[in-house]
Amino acid sequence: MTYLILNAIFLAVAAAIATMALARQLISRRFVVSVTLALALTLLLTAVFDNLMIGAGLFSYDPAHISGLFVGLAPIEDFAYPLAAAILLPALWVLLGRTKIGRTDD
Repeated sequence: MTYLILNAIFLAVAAAIATMALARQLISRRFVVSVTLALALTLLLTAVFDNLMIGAGLFSYDPAHISGLFVGLAPIEDFAYPLAAAILLPALWVLLGRTKIGRTDD
């Protein structure tokens, strides 16, 4: 199994759970903007530090298991983890906590 297929499975599950939270109107637009900004920062940090670690020889990837698309030295598959976390964790927070995120009523 390639990393791309494995990532697709986890991203599909994360998207399904996030869709449930959005359908129940548990996540506000303001919160979506906040999560998007956090995701952008996390993707930037992933790009920087993955490239540094791969460049330093701390780890490598078997070419047979990656797509061949890279951001610098980092395979594109590495970026699925912060994406899945940004989608899944806020959705689970609201679904399990039964609270609205980003609401303005105190």
